[in-house]
Amino acid sequence: MASVLAADPETDLSPERLDRITATLAESAGAVDRAAEFPRDNFAFLAREGLIGLTVSRALGGVGAGLGDALKVLGAVAKGEPSTALILFMTYAYHAAPTKTRAWPAGLYERLAREAVAGRGLIGGLRVEPELGTPVRGGLPKTVARRTDEGWAITGEKIYSTGSTGLDWFAVWAKTDEETPRVGNFLVPADSLNITIEPVWDHLGMRATVSHEVRFADTPVPLAHGVDLRRPEDWAPIPGDISQGAWNALSISTIYDGVARAARDWLVRYLNDRVPSNLGASLATLPRFQEKVGEIEGLLQVNRTLIENAAARVDAGEAISANELTIVKWAATGNAIRAVEIGLELTGNPGLTRNNPLERHYRDVLCSRIHSPQNDTILTSAGRSALAL
Repeated sequence: MASVLAADPETDLSPERLDRITATLAESAGAVDRAAEFPRDNFAFLAREGLIGLTVSRALGGVGAGLGDALKVLGAVAKGEPSTALILFMTYAYHAAPTKTRAWPAGLYERLAREAVAGRGLIGGLRVEPELGTPVRGGLPKTVARRTDEGWAITGEKIYSTGSTGLDWFAVWAKTDEETPRVGNFLVPADSLNITIEPVWDHLGMRATVSHEVRFADTPVPLAHGVDLRRPEDWAPIPGDISQGAWNALSISTIYDGVARAARDWLVRYLNDRVPSNLGASLATLPRFQEKVGEIEGLLQVNRTLIENAAARVDAGEAISANELTIVKWAATGNAIRAVEIGLELTGNPGLTRNNPLERHYRDVLCSRIHSPQNDTILTSAGRSALAL
C-alpha cells in the first residue's frame, strides 16, 4: 500500500516534519517522566498537528493511513516521548484494524472516528485484571456486565490501564451475567458514573502512561455500547486475519526502537562532547567507542529492516504469519534493550545519573518486555510450529 500522505501537504510525513515532532516532544520528556501524569500538552500538540485521527478512513474525514505511515508517526513520537506513543498507538489500532470495530454499531463507531479526526476520542483497551492477569493467556474476566432496563451496568477492576486519566473512552473486556455468558468489549465513556481511578501506577519506566487501576461499580452504559459480544469460544483468531496482531507487534517494536534511537542520539552527542584532560580529544575518537557505537547502529538497522519489511507486506496484503510478526517484536525489542545497554557500558556513572536522559531511556526500554505476547509465548509458539506440533 503506497503512502497516502506523501502527496498531502497537510499530513506530510517528511523526515523534516517527523524530526520536528520528535524535537517538540523531547523538550518536555524529562519533566513528563518526573511528573508521571497524563501528557496532556503532548496530545494537544498532536491534535493541532492533525495526527490523532491519522488511521481513520477518508470516508469519515480521516487520512486512512496504513500501517507503514502510522509507524512513522509512532516512531517519531516515541523517540520524543514514548508514553505518549503507547497511548496514541491504541487509538490508531482501533481505527485501523477492522476486526476491532466491524461489529460495532455504525453510528457509535462513526462518533468515535469523527472525534479522533477532531483531535479527541482517545480510546484504550482495559483488559488486565488483578486475578486473571492478561486474557491473552486464557480465562474469563471477573468484570461483569449486568443487563438492566436501560442497558448495561458494569462492575469490576482493571489494572495496567494505559492512558487511564486522559482517555475519552474505555473499551472494557467483560463477561455478561447471562445464563450462558458472552464475553466482549463494552464501550464506556470515561466520564460515566461510578468510575474510580486508583493512582497505583508507580513504575520503573513509561511512567506517563498512567496505567492505573480503574474500578467500575454498576457503571451504566447504553445497550448498544456492548459493541462486540461473543461466546468465549468464538473469540478464537480468524485464520489468515493478522491485522490486529500486526498492529500490536509492529507498533510495540517501533515504540521501543524509538526509545533506543533517542538513546543513541544522546550517546553520540556525549561521546563527541566529552574530552578527558588526559586524552586531549573526544571519546568519539577512540576505536573502542567507535566499535560499540557501530554495534548499536547494526542493531538499529536490523530493527528498521525487520519492521519496515513486515509493515510493507501487511499494507500490501501479503501473507505473513503470526509467528513472523511476533518474532519481529521479540527481535526488535531485544535489540532495542541491547542498544541502550551498550550506551550504559560506555558511559558508566554518567549514563545512570538521573539528570542525563540515558537513564530514563534505559528505564523506558526495559518496559518492552512486559507487552503481550511476551517472549516465552512468542518462542514457544515459534518452536512448536518449527517442530510441527
